Parts: sequence; C-alpha cells; structure tokens
Amino acid sequence: MSKDITLGILYSGQLETQLIKSAKKIGGIKTIVLTNDNDGPAKHVADEFICADLNDKNVIENFIKKINICTYAFENLSYEILKSIADVKEVHPSPNTLRIAQNRILEKKFANDLGIKTTEWKSIKSLEELKEGVKSYGNCILKSVSGGYDGKQQYRFKTIEEIDKNIDFSKEYILEKFLKFKQEISVAATRYKDGKISIYEPSENKHEKGILRESKIPANIDKNILKKSQDIAIKFAEKLNYVGTLNIEFMIDEKEELYFLEWCNRCHNGMWHTVNSYQVDQFMNHVRAILGLKFIENKKISNAVMTNILGDEIKEFRNKKFKENEFFFDYLKTEIRPGRKMGHLTQLLKD
Repeated sequence: MSKDITLGILYSGQLETQLIKSAKKIGGIKTIVLTNDNDGPAKHVADEFICADLNDKNVIENFIKKINICTYAFENLSYEILKSIADVKEVHPSPNTLRIAQNRILEKKFANDLGIKTTEWKSIKSLEELKEGVKSYGNCILKSVSGGYDGKQQYRFKTIEEIDKNIDFSKEYILEKFLKFKQEISVAATRYKDGKISIYEPSENKHEKGILRESKIPANIDKNILKKSQDIAIKFAEKLNYVGTLNIEFMIDEKEELYFLEWCNRCHNGMWHTVNSYQVDQFMNHVRAILGLKFIENKKISNAVMTNILGDEIKEFRNKKFKENEFFFDYLKTEIRPGRKMGHLTQLLKD
C-alpha cells in the first residue's frame, strides 16, 4: 500500500468515526469525510471534513479528485451517488451490494436463492394486497422496502381490523409473517481482496422498543447454530464478492431453527465490543481489507457485553468512573434525543 493514500468516507456518524481511528492506527492514511451533517462526530478525528450537499454533482466531483478509495458505514445513502464515485475510484462495499442491502425484497430473494431460510414474506403494493396478506399470515409485520431502521416505518398486525388505512402506498412494502423467536444473534465477517475471510463469533442481541440495547459474546447457542450462522455469513461474503466487513442478523425460534433476518452492508453497532474483545476489531479489519493490506489471523481476547447508551443516559455516563474491565465510548453527538445512540459501554467478562 502506498503511504500517501487518501481514504474518502461518506457520512460522519460514530461508525465512520471509528473507521477513521482505525486508519490512523495503521498510519500513512489521510482521511477525508464528506457529509451533510455539520455536527457529525467524525469532524473531531478526520484530516479533512467537508459538509456539503451530496446531491451537488460538483461536490461529488471535487471529492472524487481528492481521494484514492472510498468507503462508508451508512446504508441510507444514494446508490446513484455511490455509483458515480465507483465509476471513477474504487469503492467498498460496492454499490451493487448496497443496492441489494437497501431493498428488503432483493435482500430476502438473495438469501432464499442461496438456500437460506427466512420467514414467509410477500411484496405489498396496495391496501388490498395488505388485507389479503394479513388474512393469510395472521400475526405479521409490514416494513418499508427501503429506509427505516431502529423499528421505524414498521407496522404490526394480527387482524385486518388493525390495519391503518392511511398507510402511504406510494411506497412499496414487504409483509413478513411474524416469527415467534427466542433469540436474536448477529455475525460479522470481513472479506479481503484475496478472498480470505475473518469471521467473528455470533453476538446475542437484546432490543428495547426496536432499538438495539445489548450485545454479548458468547451467545447462549449450541455449536450447530454457531457454525451454521458463520457459514451463512461466509457464503454471503463470497457470493457477493464482498470486500470489507458485513454483518448478518438471525432469529432462532423455539425449535432451534435459524432464520435470516437482515444483512448490514457495513460495520455494525452490535459488534462494537470487538474493539476490546478481539485482536483485530471489525473496523480495523474493514479498513485493512478495503485497502488491500495483508490478511491477519484473528483471535478473541475476551468474552464481552456491549450496552448502548441512549438519549439522556449519556449525561450520567460522562461523569462516571469506570473499572479496568469497562470501556466507555462517547460518540460526541451534540444533540441528545430520546432513543438516540449517544455512546456505549463495553465490559470484558471472565470465561
């Protein structure tokens, strides 16, 4: 790798901030952030911070001229913008993988085509189709095909009488049969340009009002589920010819059956603990992979639990003293909002 490489990063949240910190640890990498958020926490660590309208072609053209390679850790960005960068400079993860990850129908089809089990689902384009789907499935969840996270743009129904007739059907939706599950787990994998893959063990996730609250390793799962979930993550990465870190979320039902839930085309909040629990964390692995650096065999250092700090809770944590096994991450976001991820605490656990 050239020692004067410039890494462009789109958007400026906590995940992008950690990618920059990883690049600084490697050394010899200049980081330029392009975002539309003047208060993005990445401004505190980037070598150059550009806040501008990403829909302005001149802004994108100037950004392209400044960088050698581009990455991101935010899925709700424009495929067209990313493609325009990729037409000129190297971009990882690629726009093609983003296009699939942004569309819940394409995502489900991709998993099903690989022989991976999902809950039953239907494409919904009208109120009539929704009524038929609810009659068929009973307990079910309606989600927007694109956009929406942390439980946003989702509706739960058990009967057609519960359907909100004001739902905007100018958008396309996916209806998923509700799966009674006992656990949710996620698996991260990093694929390098030479095809080598670094795989992390599954984290067990707990949510609160649709927002991830806690992730821990080891997950309370048997060896078969552990291996199957990792095998699927590897299968995804290979089939996509993916470069960088991806994350796959699964549900496990009462019969110990594993179901694909969704795939994140980026580093993921649920794997923050890897910064302290692994020799090579998900962010460092991502940066090394996209820059074409040598693959490093990875190893877990410790069991761990990561707890998200939401909204006003950050005020208490900013004045707290921590134990040797506790690691506090303040995302340095200026605006505190209910349910907003403001930071996290990772605790390393004894075996």
